[in-house]
Amino acid sequence: VVQVARKLADQCKTIEDLRQAIMDFNECELKKTAINTVIADGSVNSEAMFIGEAPGRHEDEQGIPFCGQSGKLLDNIIKAFGYQRADSYITNTVFWRPPGNRRPTPEEIAICRPFVEKHIELIAPKYIILVGSTAVESLLGSAMPMREVKQKLLKYNNKYLDAPISTFVIFHPSYLLRQPLKKKEMWSDIQFILNSAAK
Repeated sequence: VVQVARKLADQCKTIEDLRQAIMDFNECELKKTAINTVIADGSVNSEAMFIGEAPGRHEDEQGIPFCGQSGKLLDNIIKAFGYQRADSYITNTVFWRPPGNRRPTPEEIAICRPFVEKHIELIAPKYIILVGSTAVESLLGSAMPMREVKQKLLKYNNKYLDAPISTFVIFHPSYLLRQPLKKKEMWSDIQFILNSAAK
């Protein structure tokens, strides 16, 4: 199944091609229980690409990544970076809602990964911000705890890229809604990213 996704991703030359390929892709079991395929929101010309985990209930209903409470919080986080939501680019590592908002399985992440890799090449952001641990696992292939990857300048590469892209990690907004005391840590993470990205 991953090979089917890879072959389709290889053929995409534009964001529109990629969008269509994901919409037409029926090999991921999650699609059978989801209402919508949730691909992206924001500007394809953005310098910053935010990559989250998977759609939740609101995202599945509206077909837009990060809406509902966690979306409002992400909008505030994006503002702290000096962007509006419309100027940034937001996507996920998985395009369909897992039943009951469970975490996507390694297999589901692997099936979607070729599309995510192609997505990054087509947007060509100046830097990537991974939102939450599932995104870290998917893109960096690592199950390291968040505390070990936050406040670090990481380099992300894949077979489609000519050069690695500067990559940073932040908490997922839904985690911050459950752990409000971590918001303070979040702001220091944002300062670290702003300082590193400005260099």
